Order: sequence, then structure tokens, then C-alpha cells
Amino acid sequence: MFFLLVSFIYNYEYKFIMVRPRLCRRVRFSPDVTYFKPRGIPLKELEETILNVEEYEAVRLKDLEGLEQEECAKKMKISQPTFNRLILSARKKISDAIVNGKAIKIEGGNFRLQNKKE
Repeated sequence: MFFLLVSFIYNYEYKFIMVRPRLCRRVRFSPDVTYFKPRGIPLKELEETILNVEEYEAVRLKDLEGLEQEECAKKMKISQPTFNRLILSARKKISDAIVNGKAIKIEGGNFRLQNKKE
């Protein structure tokens, strides 16, 4: 019985040790404007939605530039399924902010600015 308990604890801990680190996403443009809020509502009364810089970049590439997901993923140096999750998350946050009258703050994330040549 003791051996099974130790084995379970060892396997449980082993799964957390072997977690793959998140890759740094590539972003070509840093946003000039990082805060959007509904007009006429004081800032202290608003809830904030945080949009990561890599989510901002995903929206910029897909919706503004009109690129296909595969091409967007290559530019950000991530897989297409990862890009898909990123764009879905960004669109959900933006929709929530618009529909529910929240402010959008663009900050943070796991990214690296890259040159246009890269």
C-alpha cells in the first residue's frame, strides 16, 4: 500500500515537472495606443479587459491585414492551432468589452518584438 502511494505521488509530481515551456511569440508592431474605453463613462466605474500584445498582433494580422491563419502563424512563429486559439481568445475579449461596455487595456504577454526582416 505504501509503495502505491509513493508511486502515485511520484507520478503526480513528474507530470508537473515535464510541462513544456511556452514559446515566445513574435510581434512586429508594438501598439501605439494601449487603452480604449467607452465614451462618457468615468474610468473608475469601468471594468477592464486585458488584451495581451500577442492577441493584439493576431487580430492585426488576421482581421486588419486579411492574412490566412497559416500565414499569420508563420509570421508569429507559432503553430496554426495555437494561432487559432489566440485569435479566438482576442475576439472574445474584444466582443465582451464592446457588448458589455468595458475598457480594453493592451499589455503583457509572452512575446518578442522582431524586425520586419525576420
